[in-house]
Amino acid sequence: MTACIVGWAHSRFGKLEGETLESLITKVAAEALDHAGLGPDDVDEIVLGHFNAGFSAQDFTASLVLQTDDRLRFKPATRVENACATGSAAVRQGIRAIDAKAARVVLVVGAEQMTTTPGAEIGKNLLKASYLPEDGDTPAGFAGVFGKIAQAYFQRYGDQSDALAMIAAKNHKNGVENPYAQMRKDLGFEFCRTESEKNPFVAGPLKRTDCSLVSDGAAALVLMDSSDALAMRRAVAFRANEHVQDFLPMSKRDILAFEGCEQAWKHALKKAGVALDDLSFVETHDCFTIAELIEYEAMGLAKPGEGAKLALDGYTAKDGKLPVNPSGGLKAKGHPIGATGVSMHVLTSMQLTGEAGGIQVPGAKLGGIFNMGGAAVANYVSILDRIR
Repeated sequence: MTACIVGWAHSRFGKLEGETLESLITKVAAEALDHAGLGPDDVDEIVLGHFNAGFSAQDFTASLVLQTDDRLRFKPATRVENACATGSAAVRQGIRAIDAKAARVVLVVGAEQMTTTPGAEIGKNLLKASYLPEDGDTPAGFAGVFGKIAQAYFQRYGDQSDALAMIAAKNHKNGVENPYAQMRKDLGFEFCRTESEKNPFVAGPLKRTDCSLVSDGAAALVLMDSSDALAMRRAVAFRANEHVQDFLPMSKRDILAFEGCEQAWKHALKKAGVALDDLSFVETHDCFTIAELIEYEAMGLAKPGEGAKLALDGYTAKDGKLPVNPSGGLKAKGHPIGATGVSMHVLTSMQLTGEAGGIQVPGAKLGGIFNMGGAAVANYVSILDRIR
């Protein structure tokens, strides 16, 4: 890999009153360039990650980035989309432009405004990331899809409610110190484990605390070739960036195996020349707690059906052997679809440069990222390493 992250920006996630999709995009774009010490004239290419699927009346949003500064006019700008992995798809397109020497500096932005959409429409929009001929009538929308996955997992491996509650509690505890997080509250294991009026069942065995949040937000980063990046204030290199796409219908695969996730991790670790034990932490896609649990197994931390032990034994806690989601993950931080993958790369870069504040993992040297679209359909893994 020749691409490095040399600057970044991140908005707060949540219900952001007074913001528009355009304002979110332009603010982080300007801040990322400033953080990198670059100006609009330095940018060769722009990539915007924006899922939309009905969340924004304004489609064809790539050129909204140009609203940041008139000097971005006539720069090539492209919007990319790959469901919940849209942000990582944008990052990957930027990397490929750098690798192909088609661009020296690429500005990558990810953004979504979801909370202005009525609740019933939110569910319909998110369900578009599933295979509609099979799942289009699923009660509770996309939560219902993962509710079915959780139910199937419980049937195969036993009730894992304790592990799911521990994952939720861990991520909410981590999110308390993340200034960008939508929910900065340590809910505790008992609250996450117990059904209540404030924590009802949503779909199958999944309660409200098992589900990520509906969010507005944006993040941006600046990519540069590694040879040029060494002269910058900071440089975080991609040791690997891999993308694996799987079948959309769940009926065509073992949905409890997350095989696309498994393959993406295998390719990335081989490309980077490292093992899981070499990683300082991982930011993984916990759209639902059952997803994080299965991802432990798919990435190779545990055998199938044994991922619960990692959560219950504190292996993936912030002070555990391999901290997972020290940012609070999608569960606490929020999940503005197009921004999520970019956010993961920004927060990982902050960890590796020692700029992560209260969520800092001490001595972090190598960070892993897994971002997925749909139910393990679009699978992206990055391994990042600070070189300056």
